[in-house]
Amino acid sequence: MSKIKPSKGAPYARILGVGGYRPTRVVPNEVILETIDSSDEWIRSRSGIETRHWANDEETVAAMSVEASGKAIADAGITAEQIGAVIVSTVSHFKQTPAVATEIADKLGTAKAAAFDISAGCAGFGYGLTLAKGMIVEGSAEYVLVIGVERLSDLTDLEDRSTAFLFGDGAGAVVVGPAKEPAIGPTIWGSEGDKSETIKQTVPWTDYRNGEVAKFPAITQEGQAVFRWAVFEMAKVAQQALDAAGITSADLDVFIPHQANERIIDSMVKTLKLPESVTVARDVRTTGNTSAASIPLAMERLLATGEAKSGDTALVIGFGAGLVYAATVVTLP
Repeated sequence: MSKIKPSKGAPYARILGVGGYRPTRVVPNEVILETIDSSDEWIRSRSGIETRHWANDEETVAAMSVEASGKAIADAGITAEQIGAVIVSTVSHFKQTPAVATEIADKLGTAKAAAFDISAGCAGFGYGLTLAKGMIVEGSAEYVLVIGVERLSDLTDLEDRSTAFLFGDGAGAVVVGPAKEPAIGPTIWGSEGDKSETIKQTVPWTDYRNGEVAKFPAITQEGQAVFRWAVFEMAKVAQQALDAAGITSADLDVFIPHQANERIIDSMVKTLKLPESVTVARDVRTTGNTSAASIPLAMERLLATGEAKSGDTALVIGFGAGLVYAATVVTLP
């Protein structure tokens, strides 16, 4: 018989607060058109994107994360010292080690919180949220800070017509804490590594270091293949998340998909047959694709503008490089 005592975690977990940070520089499509042969009309019709934010030298991955996290902690009504773990999802922190999460935890003033980074692309927020829920229910932390943050402008090839207009920078954060009733549903997540070539870094860092290529690595993708996968396969995953939570689309108040492309969002809404009463996040129009940051940034904007309200039931789904995905139903803070 085991001598290990059972964990004393909370019965459930929920999102208690959300915060976001968008860089001060706003970049319209006209700037993108300086380096690619396209038009503002084409970019808007293909992606829905009108503007995006690009970080300056001071708006580092850590700095943006600290700003977003401070807002989330205040929104949750707790102090940084109460944070037991910091999870950061990013693909654009260029120091292999240490994890940027440790720097963020220190700058926020946590009491030596556990801190680590994860790399799950545009599904990273969902992965982090799932880990946070497990920590709280298991009892290893009472409050967990989950951050999605990217400086994708550093990984954008401005001469690549298929991706130059897509990416933006920013940070979104949520505080996850204990709850007395279910407020984060089961996560439907997974990976399809056989499709890893559809979204990838152009070359390994070692090729650049060794002088085998002169151009700094960037993110590239096969647009049509990604579009088909996202629309058809991710709609199925989203439905599975609704089923796992025990609700139907009629029970939803808000839909917050990864802000990859407005055409993908529109197609998913249609495939899922969401009622017109469901508020749909369309932060992509002015923020672009911010990968791991896109869902919390969109969530923060919906709550700030009043398009969504505390207590609403929301379906969130992230999907991207890997290919990886994660979907769940949450109660908004």
